Amino acid sequence: MKAASLKEIKTELNGLHPKQIQELCILMAKFKKENKELLSYLLFEAHDEKTYIKDVKSQMDELFKEINKGNSYLAKKTIRKILGVTNKHIKYSGSKQTEIELLIHFCKNLRKSGIPLPINSALGNIYLRLFQKITKAVATLHEDLQFDYSEELRLL
Repeated sequence: MKAASLKEIKTELNGLHPKQIQELCILMAKFKKENKELLSYLLFEAHDEKTYIKDVKSQMDELFKEINKGNSYLAKKTIRKILGVTNKHIKYSGSKQTEIELLIHFCKNLRKSGIPLPINSALGNIYLRLFQKITKAVATLHEDLQFDYSEELRLL
């Protein structure tokens, strides 16, 4: 089965009754956890981005506490998992400011974790890529926000 384009889906949704659209959303949420999470974000958390960021940061803090620092392989695996969760939440939001906040928080936690980044090249590369990604995202913001975030970037 070939998937329809977004334009085709949009025109089809315009012709449907709101009750039918509601049923389609519920059906989509049943099939994939990510769809349910996105729908939950859009319905309950999108209106208050600051609280959403705070909740995601606290979730990240909890995950960083679970890192097995004794085993390098398990530490890398856990950090990649945390980064995946962070990227998923960034994708849900779609806001550059949220992306910057969460990635800066991730980098700070990674440095605080006590894992030597220069020795572990994989984690060092992850850190450098994230730093570059944050720098790129900051460049797209308003000048005042750029200044605020550049101060935080200097600390990283």
